Amino acid sequence: MLVLQSYKLKYYLPCNKPVANMSIRFQPLDWIYTSNIYEVNLRQYSLEGSFLAFEKELPRLRDMGVEVLWFMPITPISVYKRLGTLGSYYSASDYISTNSEFGSLDEFKNLVSTAHGLGFKVIIDWVANHTGWDHHWTKEHPDFYRKNNDGNFFDSNGWEDVIDLNYDNKNLRRAMIDAMKFWVVECGIDGFRCDMAMLVPLDFWQSAREELDATKKLFWLAECEDISYDHVFDAIYAWKFLHKMEAFWKKETSIEGLNETLNYYDEVFSPSTLRAFFTTNHDENSHSGSEYERLGDAARPFAVLCATWNGLPLIYSGQEMPNYKRLKFFDKDPIEWTGRYELHDFFKTLLDLRKTNPALAAGASEGNTFRLITSAGNSVFAFLRKREAREVCVFLNLSAGILSVEIMDPMINGNFINSFTKEPVDFTRTKTIYLESWGFKVFEK
Repeated sequence: MLVLQSYKLKYYLPCNKPVANMSIRFQPLDWIYTSNIYEVNLRQYSLEGSFLAFEKELPRLRDMGVEVLWFMPITPISVYKRLGTLGSYYSASDYISTNSEFGSLDEFKNLVSTAHGLGFKVIIDWVANHTGWDHHWTKEHPDFYRKNNDGNFFDSNGWEDVIDLNYDNKNLRRAMIDAMKFWVVECGIDGFRCDMAMLVPLDFWQSAREELDATKKLFWLAECEDISYDHVFDAIYAWKFLHKMEAFWKKETSIEGLNETLNYYDEVFSPSTLRAFFTTNHDENSHSGSEYERLGDAARPFAVLCATWNGLPLIYSGQEMPNYKRLKFFDKDPIEWTGRYELHDFFKTLLDLRKTNPALAAGASEGNTFRLITSAGNSVFAFLRKREAREVCVFLNLSAGILSVEIMDPMINGNFINSFTKEPVDFTRTKTIYLESWGFKVFEK
C-alpha cells in the first residue's frame, strides 16, 4: 500500500476478532526456500504498461534468475476520489477483472501460462483491507463496509481514496475468499502478496489460506511485521531492517545496529517464517526515493546482503538497470530503460548462487548463519552461511575506505571460489582480503 501525499500511515490494530488458532502453522512449499521475488510495476514498466508488453521481458528476467513474479494489483481502479490522473492500484473497483489499462483477463491468463512455461511462479497483490469508493460492492452489499458515526463509508487510516471493509460480516469474508479463489482457479496463479496484512483480522487470513491451499498449495507473502501473523504467512516483510540500513547510511546507527536488528528477527519470529529483504520497492521508491537516494554508496553492498542473508531477496522493477529516479505513483511515469541492464549479471550471480548452493537456503532448518570476526569490524559486515559441507561467506565494506581485511575467525578454512570472478582462494593459506570502497566479496564452496 503506498503511503504518499494524503496517505498517512497510522499504527493500527485489527478490530477485536477471534484469534486464529496458533497451534496451526503452515509450512512453505519446498521451492520457496531457495527462491526470490521480483516486483512488477506494470504501469511504469513500459510505455504500453500492459501484459503483452511485459511478456517480452520474461526471457531476460528468467536469464537473470528471477523466479517469483509479483504483480502489483491488476484489478480495475476506482474513479471516484481518485488520486492523480490514473489513481492508486490499491483502490479497487472490482476484485475479479483486470484493469483495462493493462489488458484483458485472457491476456493475463496467457501471461501466466507463458511465465509458467519458462519456470516462473506468479503471485498477485491482494488488497483485502479496503476498496475504492465506487467498488460495485458499495451498491450491491453496503453492509460489507464499516460505517462512521454518521453512517457513511470511511477509511480509518486517513487514506482518502479508499474505504474500510467490515470483517465482522461473514458474507464479506465468503465473498473475499471466493474472489481470491477466482484468480487461483481461472488464471492458475501461485500465491498472493497480501497488502497491509495486519489491517485484516488474522483469523480471516487463516480461513482463506486453509480453503485456498486445499485448491492449490500457494505462496503467501505478507506486507507485515506483526509477530502473530507469522503463523499464517510463509514470508513477511523486513521493514525494520530496511529502515536500519537507511539509518546506517545517515550515520544514525552502526554495524552492530544492523546486527542487532537481524538478531531480533531470529529471536522474535518463528524459525519457519521467512523474511523478505529488500533495498527498495514501490512504496519506498515513489515516497522516499530510489535506493541510491536513501542508501547512497551502500546500496550495492546492502543488495548483496539482502540476497545472501537468511531470507528471501525482493527486487523491484528497474533495479537491474539500475533505475535512479522516483517513479510517480498515481500518474504514468515509465521507467527510462537504457537497454544496458548494467546490474543484470550482478543479480544473476547472486540469484543463481542462492539457487545452487544449499548454504543460502532460507529457514533455520536449511542453513546456519554466523557473523564473522575481522580486523575491520567497525567497517566490514562479514558472515558465513553454512549447511553440511557447503558454505558461502560474504564480506561487505560499509565504508568509503579501501581496506585490507584480516579474517580473524577460525570458522573460515579451506578452498573457496569467488562467486563473481570465479577465482579460487585457499583460506587455509591466506587470511587477508582486499575490499574496494563500498565493495563486497562473496566466496562459495
